[in-house]
Amino acid sequence: MPRPVTLFTGQWADLPFEVICQKAASFGYDGLELACWGDHFDVDEAAKSDKYCKGRWEVLADHGLTSYAISMHLVGQAICDPIDERHKSILPEDVWGDGDPEGVRKRAAKKMAKSAKACRRFLNNKPGRGKKAGAKGDDFPAVVNGFTGSSIWHAIYAFPPTDQAYWDKGFKDFAKRFGPILTAFDKEDVNFALEVHPTEIAFDIASAQRAIEAVKGHKRFGFNYDPSHLGYQGVDYVKFIYEFKDRIYHAHMKDAWWGHGDGTVGVFGGHTTFADPRRYWDFRSLGHGDVNFEEIIVALNDIGYMGPLSVEWEDSRMDREYGATEACEFTRAVDFPSSALDFDAQFDN
Repeated sequence: MPRPVTLFTGQWADLPFEVICQKAASFGYDGLELACWGDHFDVDEAAKSDKYCKGRWEVLADHGLTSYAISMHLVGQAICDPIDERHKSILPEDVWGDGDPEGVRKRAAKKMAKSAKACRRFLNNKPGRGKKAGAKGDDFPAVVNGFTGSSIWHAIYAFPPTDQAYWDKGFKDFAKRFGPILTAFDKEDVNFALEVHPTEIAFDIASAQRAIEAVKGHKRFGFNYDPSHLGYQGVDYVKFIYEFKDRIYHAHMKDAWWGHGDGTVGVFGGHTTFADPRRYWDFRSLGHGDVNFEEIIVALNDIGYMGPLSVEWEDSRMDREYGATEACEFTRAVDFPSSALDFDAQFDN
């Protein structure tokens, strides 16, 4: 069976939940990856209320939609980051509090731990769960996608001179803060999937390996695979799939192009805004960038990933409803099931 195609609601959080459900259904999606901001998914309510969770499912079902994952990117960013005024604009008031940096980090970590309970209760209330009828996807692991932030990203360029002891301190800080979170996730039988991304503790293959080592290979720590954040850096985004084949817990379909612009802006972005024509790289709607999605689907088939393909739609140059509809069609066209036969097995008889 081809994989279910979902839409990540993070870029649609300005719309009420019912409205994005209506739109996603009209665009052709099977379900939603629910952002834990706007009014799409309330972690506090979901963690304690079956009624709330059933209400989310009722709205989804009314539009013929399902869900497999929730996403905690915004709160997650504050767990390891040096905190500044930018974080206030993305954090809920109960996490920001008085803005004291260490307080913000601790409250963000507490909220992330709670998201495991929220995700578990939400999926436990899925209609038809545990039954053959209407239970498509029950064999997928429960997943919370998100960011970690990083205490060392700001020093990515090694001047003043940065030695390995400095980097080690950053990974130890990550392990200290995420250790209790992963324990909470394990208790609820939920996986945390880091979207490997510049500004996070892991932003390429080498740093992802180091992050796994930092948490001593904890089974609940894995990745929300997203090629758009790897390609423009020069990272082999197909190799990433094979390298972490046992830790690909979720997958984003998101495109980017690179090698563009007029030569005045490099890979670090030149403090320009997205869609500035001088930029070396930018996010593009699926099929309009430089990511080779056929190679990605082959690799996902090779490792046996059968979870959702979640479209994270971003393209500053395109109408988002047009783009999201086209992206759904693109994803269905590029996805294909693995062969049920060994090569040339049809000749055995």
